[in-house]
Amino acid sequence: MLVIGLMSGTSYDAVDAAAAGLRLDGDTLLLRPLGMVSSPYDPGLRAALTRALPPAAVPLAEVCRLDTGIGRAFAAAAVRADRELCAGRAELVASHGQTVYHWADGGRVHGTLQLGRPAWIAEATGLPVVADFRARDVAAGGQGAPLVSLVDLLWLRGRPGRAVALNIGGIANLTAPDGTAFDTGPGCALLDAAVREFSGGREAYDADGALAGRGRPERRLLDRLLAEPYYALAPPKTTGKEVFHRGYLRSAGLFDGIRPEDALATLTLLTARTVADAVRAVGATEVIASGGGIRNPVLTGMLREQLGPVPVRASDELGLPGAAKEAYAFAVLGFLTAHGLPGTDPRSTGARHASVLGSLTPGGDGFRLPPPAAREPVRLVVEGADGKP
Repeated sequence: MLVIGLMSGTSYDAVDAAAAGLRLDGDTLLLRPLGMVSSPYDPGLRAALTRALPPAAVPLAEVCRLDTGIGRAFAAAAVRADRELCAGRAELVASHGQTVYHWADGGRVHGTLQLGRPAWIAEATGLPVVADFRARDVAAGGQGAPLVSLVDLLWLRGRPGRAVALNIGGIANLTAPDGTAFDTGPGCALLDAAVREFSGGREAYDADGALAGRGRPERRLLDRLLAEPYYALAPPKTTGKEVFHRGYLRSAGLFDGIRPEDALATLTLLTARTVADAVRAVGATEVIASGGGIRNPVLTGMLREQLGPVPVRASDELGLPGAAKEAYAFAVLGFLTAHGLPGTDPRSTGARHASVLGSLTPGGDGFRLPPPAAREPVRLVVEGADGKP
């Protein structure tokens, strides 16, 4: 089955569309990567999304406009991926949508909201769409995140030692081989918020860590940030920009006379430190990293320094491009849903049971489900990748 996975993460800079050939061979799920296209959000839409994210309060009219704009952006990315990567032969679209609120309180998740109505995608492509993945896990008592943990578990099963999958986006998360999975804390979210504040909105992120690389971490500020209660919570746990936003930085005194370079160096070290602490806590012997954060050489350098002898490898070395890994993961989750298979591991999200995820939107000629799979896969193999240490 040719499946397009659509993803826009907590950095909300673009819609990533990855195309995958997926098939079951007994208890093995085979994934053939076909490539990724990335479509940046229209600047006006991105600015509107920035204004609407927590802790902002927005009217329902603005939510409706955002839902429509995001839905159209996802639809355009799917059309492009089908044309450029699948030669018009895609069979299914799996859309994560754009998370705008993840309602976590007291260690529990009570609800989650992703915008980008799948009807726009189905109408533009004529293809059936699986979307709204997180809500079912939340309804089953889970955290709804990290939702790609099942894919990580299948993909890294059998590697020697304790290989941990790490994704550094706006929020960083990891999956350990025993099923433990959680958000470690901010990835690039606080860095991006600080850059916007210091630049008066002219810059959205610290390109290549250039500013942080010229600064020195401020120890007292780092200690205040490390006192955040979230880090002491036991997994499963999840967080987001509902906690880690510009107002959070103001409360911590980040903008009180500290040089921008030193502030960014401190925030970069905060991410590296909290990720490394989480990696050590699960006994990792190897880290397989993906996400936009690994393109920041200052951040990856600090992370390697914090981890010492634990090697950090890019997911590209195992066949999944780091920039596209989450989009491929949602292609897998959509494939599992279409075949009536669960897309979660309760050990990772804390749900009462595994769930078949998402809601189905018919394509132009309806939705013809493939025959139910005879068994759940126990591993995922990326075709064309040796994955050897």
